Amino acid sequence: MGSSGYLPLFETKPASGRLLFRLYAASIFIAICFILFYRVSYFPVEGKPELCAWVGMFLAELWFTLYFFITAVVKWNPVSRYTFKNRLSSRYDEEALPEVDIFVCTADPGIEPPLMVINTVLSVMAYDYPPEKLSIYLSDDGGSDLTFYALLEAARFSESWLPFCRKLKVEPRSPDAYFHTTPAPVDDSAMAKEWLFIKKSYEDMKTRIETITKLGKIPADIRKKHKGFRKWDLVSSRHDHQPILQILIDGRDPNAMDIEGKTLPTLVYLAREKRPQYHHNFKAGALNALIRVSSSISNAQFILNVDCDMYSNNSESIRDALCFFLDEEKGREIAYVQYPQSFCNLTKNDIYGNSFRVIMEIELAGFDGNGGPCYIGTGCFHRRETLCGMKHSKELKVEWRTMKNERTINENASVLEENIRALASCTYEEDTQWGKEVGLKYGCPVEDILTGLSIQNRGWRSVYFKPERKAFLGVVPTTLLQTLVQYKRWTEGDLQIFLSKYCPFVYGRQRMPLKLQFSYCIYLLWAVNCFATLYYVIVPSFCLLKGIYLFPKMSSSWGLPISYVIFVSSAYSLREFIKCGGTVRGWLNEQRMWMFIRTTSFFFAVLDNILKLCGFSKSAFVITGKVADDHVYQRYKQEIMEFGTTSPMFTILATVALFNLFSFIGGIKKVAIGDLHMKVFNLYGLQILLCCLLVFLNLPIYQGMFFRSDSGKMPPSVTCQSLVFALLACTIAMY
Repeated sequence: MGSSGYLPLFETKPASGRLLFRLYAASIFIAICFILFYRVSYFPVEGKPELCAWVGMFLAELWFTLYFFITAVVKWNPVSRYTFKNRLSSRYDEEALPEVDIFVCTADPGIEPPLMVINTVLSVMAYDYPPEKLSIYLSDDGGSDLTFYALLEAARFSESWLPFCRKLKVEPRSPDAYFHTTPAPVDDSAMAKEWLFIKKSYEDMKTRIETITKLGKIPADIRKKHKGFRKWDLVSSRHDHQPILQILIDGRDPNAMDIEGKTLPTLVYLAREKRPQYHHNFKAGALNALIRVSSSISNAQFILNVDCDMYSNNSESIRDALCFFLDEEKGREIAYVQYPQSFCNLTKNDIYGNSFRVIMEIELAGFDGNGGPCYIGTGCFHRRETLCGMKHSKELKVEWRTMKNERTINENASVLEENIRALASCTYEEDTQWGKEVGLKYGCPVEDILTGLSIQNRGWRSVYFKPERKAFLGVVPTTLLQTLVQYKRWTEGDLQIFLSKYCPFVYGRQRMPLKLQFSYCIYLLWAVNCFATLYYVIVPSFCLLKGIYLFPKMSSSWGLPISYVIFVSSAYSLREFIKCGGTVRGWLNEQRMWMFIRTTSFFFAVLDNILKLCGFSKSAFVITGKVADDHVYQRYKQEIMEFGTTSPMFTILATVALFNLFSFIGGIKKVAIGDLHMKVFNLYGLQILLCCLLVFLNLPIYQGMFFRSDSGKMPPSVTCQSLVFALLACTIAMY
């Protein structure tokens, strides 16, 4: 019970497993201290190569120690949140509930198919929430009439879809996901007939949208049916066009009804103005345009933003979020409620490690315990005023009931469209604080992390909520290169933040807890891991060929702390992964992917930041593909790693893999040949075992280079280049 005698709308409890993690972390830290003491005590006194290699190992292990400390800070105090929606309902009837604006962002109909986009839109239109309180805005940064056409189709289909969802209490409320996972009801013939009718209506709409999308243009007869298509008569290209704003469903219009006579949510299409001479600031610019436009149409105090591939999987997500915002005692300090990212197209063993199981289940819960999770760009409910730059103070009291939009019912939607188009123009933000102190931050590939950091620095808190039924489901990359490029963009932006004035230890030192400042570093310093990892996967193998030992002898007691760290940390990591719903093979895939990501994505992220600091490069936003070729997708479902194209990242991976294979063979040869094989193994045993582990993790690389004939194999040019580089490295090591 609250301090004023009221029943709170949510409660916070310590997450399970904290004591076990603390014991594990303390024991690992003690073992690491022994390892570092060993490094300092046994510095080579002769031989410059030996000394340099030893110092490098010490620095790499010192970095791993620092990063382990940061990880321990994050995982030290995780919390779990629980909501009481029944109490919310008893305090607020349907009319008293606040309005909510929902922003859906898309950028390219070729990469993000219109059918996928409108499934997300329909899923959020169908929330278990008074429809007259909902306004859905689609930001189309691709400025595509194909996406606009799909949204028109969705608007018509919503008239029957929303009543159907209410009647059957449908979950999930994305039509495509629902009809793929739910059979027709068999115990009610009337309901089964309606189910088949709605499914046929959806399939017909799907066929029309996919046909038009493949055609690549809107036929003349369809263009004549809606005035909105005239806007595209003035469009030069997706990068050069006027602002296009269309209110497709006006929730205040008494004629905007579904087939049961109930109000439909407001539905708005926006393609902000694009001109070649103006920087459009990617997704942050699109969201800022939506904030301004929505303030003149619905002006809801609470805003949900979702990516176009992240459909609603839980119809009660809004009510859960409001339990935090509307709590009488703690709600006023909460700026945003972040939901986890979950995915619907993962394979059983998650070959590319894209599930983020530990991040979503444990690390962000740890953030929450340390002061609040970071904003991860999608599946997040915000207070409008916090996105608009408002600072928090204990005296601040924002009354959401007073934030009603002043637009009258009689105001014509077409007139309103014309009056507010300027809010989405290229010049509107000139000489303003938009992108600086107001709205989402500009100038960084990870505008979400930076924006969340700035909100928390203004004194607001955030919360992380994991409902029993996942709130949103999206899609993950289905190729290795897509995954590596995605991580490269994230880590490039993260490191950019750390190296800028927004570094948490500088920017957040006044109003953010120290433990939250450290928590941000688990992601902001992701990229720096490349140096220690590259050193560990290359130098010990190189020294094995050269005859330099870098680890204790197999018979030495100094090998015990190293063995303890390896085996105990691996066992704990495996337990953690399985507890979060993974499999043993999935854990192995994730370890492999972390090695791949650290040696390629993180490395190129650091390189790009160096080039940027020197003025040779600029930020770019890369959209991750949401569709794949049928053969590529088939291999993904079979968990066969996809190469199939040339990339510097693949060259690095293949070179490192071959070099470790040659070093492992060389190490086995050292042991097998000669009379002193046991003495050699005693001296180099740990290095040989490390090589063996690296060879095991690289098995898909060898398979792609030498044992596959499909189109997803490693390109011959990459294989040849890597062979040359690996053999050259072996030659240098041996001579």
